[in-house]
Amino acid sequence: MTSAVVEKETPPKSVATAPPPWTTRVWHSGVLFVAPFLLVFAVFLVWPIISGFFMGFTDASLNGRPAAFVGLANYSEAFTDPEVWRTLWHTVLFTLITTVPMVVIPLALALLTNLGFPGQWLYRMSFFAPFLLPVTVVTIFWGWMYHADFGLANAALEAIGLDRVPWLQDERFAMLSVAITTVWWTLGFNYLLYLAALQDIPQHLYEAAAIDGAGEWRSMWSITLPMLGRITGLIAVLQLIASLKVFDQIYLLTRGGPNGATRPVLLYVYDIGFSGFRLGYAAAISYLVFAVIVILSIGQLKLFSRNSD
Repeated sequence: MTSAVVEKETPPKSVATAPPPWTTRVWHSGVLFVAPFLLVFAVFLVWPIISGFFMGFTDASLNGRPAAFVGLANYSEAFTDPEVWRTLWHTVLFTLITTVPMVVIPLALALLTNLGFPGQWLYRMSFFAPFLLPVTVVTIFWGWMYHADFGLANAALEAIGLDRVPWLQDERFAMLSVAITTVWWTLGFNYLLYLAALQDIPQHLYEAAAIDGAGEWRSMWSITLPMLGRITGLIAVLQLIASLKVFDQIYLLTRGGPNGATRPVLLYVYDIGFSGFRLGYAAAISYLVFAVIVILSIGQLKLFSRNSD
């Protein structure tokens, strides 16, 4: 009687998949993939930043003469130039006027869209579509809207019994007019960020709040707004940077007028560099503005990060 010998099968050993070796061929392939971007990035961003920084220490101009090193003379002149401070104040004023509406209005529109009313695609398209328009189209459109004689804005005022307003020709209304145009044009981007953040909030938080008896208002104040703290900080920083860099819409709507009432500091840099031919002085002012933007952005980012923790 033969006994069958049963051999125990040993389970196959798991073969660990090793990462591919970092060969010279792989490295060369990676460099070839990123080389076009690195080339464009270096030529159109890195090199202008470096050359502009060194240009601020020279008396470079557009009249063809060779630039000479002047040290800190351009920066010293910028600190004592009253037009620099005047245009910088106009830039700060524009930032103060636009920052709060550019945070509050997109938030309100995103909350309205997130309520679940029928036709949400129409809301999204209506609120975001102006952001896709080029600045030239926006300024032409609003230039006709603000026209003193037959503009739609003055027609609306006359319809309710008020006098016409010279929106772009009066120093009292010019900056406000540009701010309204900017808010209408650019709020779609912030609206999209808020809408994405709202849809990312876990629904079980609202379900738990409803079980505890919290209503919609209580849920919004205790759940929605706190959960949007970080995105609000990001939007505020982005808006601060964008407002301090304002140029296009003011240049096309008012050219900095009337009487320089809407002239931002970057428009002054443009005038000094390309109308006054003083490239070195314009570069020095632009880097001072860049330093102000960096300092304010870091301070605002730390403030919102501390409040959201």
